[in-house]
Amino acid sequence: MPRRDLVLLTDHSSTEGSRQVLAAAARTLTGREPVQLDARHFLTGGSGQIEADDAGGFRLEAGGRTVTAETVIVYEIPPHRRRAFEGFQRRLRGFGARSLGTDAQAWRAATEKDLTVARFVRDGVPHMPSIALREPSPEAAADAFAELGGDVWARPCVGMGGDDVFHVTTRAQLDAAARHYARAPWLLARDARNILPDGRRHQYRVVVLHGRVVRVVEHVQADPDAPCNESRGAVSTVLDYAELPDGLAESAVAAAASLGLDLAGVDLAAESGGVVFEVNVHPAFGLRGLEQVALPYVAAHLGA
Repeated sequence: MPRRDLVLLTDHSSTEGSRQVLAAAARTLTGREPVQLDARHFLTGGSGQIEADDAGGFRLEAGGRTVTAETVIVYEIPPHRRRAFEGFQRRLRGFGARSLGTDAQAWRAATEKDLTVARFVRDGVPHMPSIALREPSPEAAADAFAELGGDVWARPCVGMGGDDVFHVTTRAQLDAAARHYARAPWLLARDARNILPDGRRHQYRVVVLHGRVVRVVEHVQADPDAPCNESRGAVSTVLDYAELPDGLAESAVAAAASLGLDLAGVDLAAESGGVVFEVNVHPAFGLRGLEQVALPYVAAHLGA
């Protein structure tokens, strides 16, 4: 029987750094280097191939390499490329790969925020009232803004890292947001009033793996009109599980289940009754991410 390698499949153009953390986790658990392949080869129209081998497994061919594989760890695929990756995800599933990255439907439900909201409504996951828009007339956008109370967050339906996200409290800001998104679908969500007494924004990132909370981080943003993302200046602090306000762990688990994700980074706040903002397919690891997320995530692939 040919040796079957552990394959780490990520977008090598990404600078986030998750690939290195996952490789370290794989070395720790297996004692050898994973084979790292660039996921871009397997996008629609790419040169990457997957085919059955003679021993009941499969081979991956990409970038001049051929790898006999059984376990494929998929991570760090940017949101704007995930639709083009779906065909390969389905093929991976069809070949019986040991992987938590083959559920294209779950990825899409988490990546496209209008679909996320629809799932939350269906399953009763607490979230702020939201309205999806696509090329609305000025009057339609104004009606949605008014319906949500005139204090909202505008975000693209597909985005990452807090980019292109705006706090909107005036009609002029609303019009500017509409022009910014142009023909792209976008979302308005009522503000959750997640403000500390000193005026800073705060929220939590709860990472869920197979229905269990493995990591809790608090994000605090000095600018209350900016998203609570580290890339936008928020300060992150790793917390113990017991420091998470009551009910948020259960909401995070429910949100991951609603979308069908094995691993999920759930952003939520304790204010407004406890609400989920969004769910990340590939949460960044950050401080203590190797031990808290990467090691259990890789172990889940290996059956450890």
